Amino acid sequence: MNNRNNIYLVGLMGAGKTTVGRQLAKRLGRQFYDSDHEIVQRTGVPIPTIFEIEGEEGFRRREMQAIAELTASAEIVLATGGGVVLNPENRSRLHNTGWVVYLNVPPALLFERTRHDRNRPLLRVSDPLAKLEELHRQRDPLYRETAHTIVEGSQLVASGIVQHLLREFNRLCQT
Repeated sequence: MNNRNNIYLVGLMGAGKTTVGRQLAKRLGRQFYDSDHEIVQRTGVPIPTIFEIEGEEGFRRREMQAIAELTASAEIVLATGGGVVLNPENRSRLHNTGWVVYLNVPPALLFERTRHDRNRPLLRVSDPLAKLEELHRQRDPLYRETAHTIVEGSQLVASGIVQHLLREFNRLCQT
């Protein structure tokens, strides 16, 4: 474990990163951040608006800056955006400055969780399930490359994942 003891949650949209992250931070008495929420707060506009005006490339630049700033913090819990791993610099920064947990959830379950959410610009397509399957195929290897721990998120509710992560984190801190 590195000296900052940060915990970063990665995974596709709808995997539960924010829900698990908030609970984990509360249990550990730490600050919680969601990189997407930080970007919205800094720009004053929703993510779909950023995508409309600046495209995905513009959003990814903002995301990289937010990740650089947040990972410089100490003892935080951070839920990242689903595409954070597309940038090699983000992957390296996350992997080297904290404990990265990949919440791996099957695309069909992600579709059920996100199908009514209008705040997901990448899912504004004719077949969102196919898009989630494509994103999973593309990003799963990158999440695995970045992560120190992989949690199969379809098997547990958020509180069960939090309990599991607390046990793992405490074990890591003692070694």
